[in-house]
Amino acid sequence: MENRKILVIEDEKPIADILKYGFEKEGFQVQCAYTGSEGFAMACKEPPALVLLDWMLPDIGGVDVCRMLTEQYRMPIIMLTARGSVEDKLYGLESGADDYITKPFDLREVIARARTILRRFDKARGASEDDSFVCGHLTVVEREHSVYCQDRLVNLTPKEYELLICFLKHPRQVFTRTALLDQIWGYDFTGDTRTVDIHVQRIRKKAELDGMLVTVFGVGYKYVPQ
Repeated sequence: MENRKILVIEDEKPIADILKYGFEKEGFQVQCAYTGSEGFAMACKEPPALVLLDWMLPDIGGVDVCRMLTEQYRMPIIMLTARGSVEDKLYGLESGADDYITKPFDLREVIARARTILRRFDKARGASEDDSFVCGHLTVVEREHSVYCQDRLVNLTPKEYELLICFLKHPRQVFTRTALLDQIWGYDFTGDTRTVDIHVQRIRKKAELDGMLVTVFGVGYKYVPQ
């Protein structure tokens, strides 16, 4: 993982210098930009392995830079900000950031979380060569029947795995409980539709899909990526 390029977009030079020092000490190459427009231009000219992005920038806000980058490139972004409310965190993540760290931060934590995200992205790139795929914060490695949630292996039963894959491969499609029973459990299944409800509840919790694996009242379920 050494010699990977990190782009720091941070208008406070002392903070940028600390990040540069810490990551270079760990063997990374680091470039710094002090405005949003400068950072965006540098990222477009030579896409880095990872971006550390300040929220409050003097020209283009960090959230806007994040959106601009994620619309054009697939690169991990960690948002760094003094804004620590839950609403701000959700707003930052919804803009496309992969992680959100509040200031003041521990440099060791920033480096550790950056390494975790880089490993997940490397795994996703390798998985794509083996009929596997990335869906939001989940990485599915089909050859292993494995699902990873932000670098953590999700412990799923075989039926939970099959059900989750069904939803992930058909985003926004509504499935009735009966259709899911037929597809996942088979036509000769003797249980009832509550089996589907229980499995969906477990998947939501294990794979952190609250708000994404949604109930369509009176019908069934669908997966809505964010």
